[in-house]
Amino acid sequence: MAAKKAEQALVEQWRGILALHARTQCELDRALHRHGLCASDFEVLDVLAAGAHPDGSCTFRVQEIAERVHLSQSALSRLIARLEKEGLVERGLCPEDRRGVKVALTGKGRALHDEVLPVQRAVLTRMLAD
Repeated sequence: MAAKKAEQALVEQWRGILALHARTQCELDRALHRHGLCASDFEVLDVLAAGAHPDGSCTFRVQEIAERVHLSQSALSRLIARLEKEGLVERGLCPEDRRGVKVALTGKGRALHDEVLPVQRAVLTRMLAD
């Protein structure tokens, strides 16, 4: 009986985590939509901005971004293509591996990230503060 209660508590904890994630994702999407972004768009910009040097020269391989934003390779490729079309990122071939693709923020992408960062952080603070 105790094992069953412990198992049920674990399942309820897991479902609570999923529910919190879903609510937070919806709030992020709502807040970022005003800036023309969704939560996944911002996550890619944030990964690129957090790793960039002051001169903006840092680039990431698509696989490195995928590991950080938890999107499939195909979903991330479509997202990056959309961000590139909007002038927020630029793609280029990886000099070390001609099959690889590197992605970097553009000036426009950095400006939008800087503008939206406080909005995203405020939503996280509101949703995740205990």
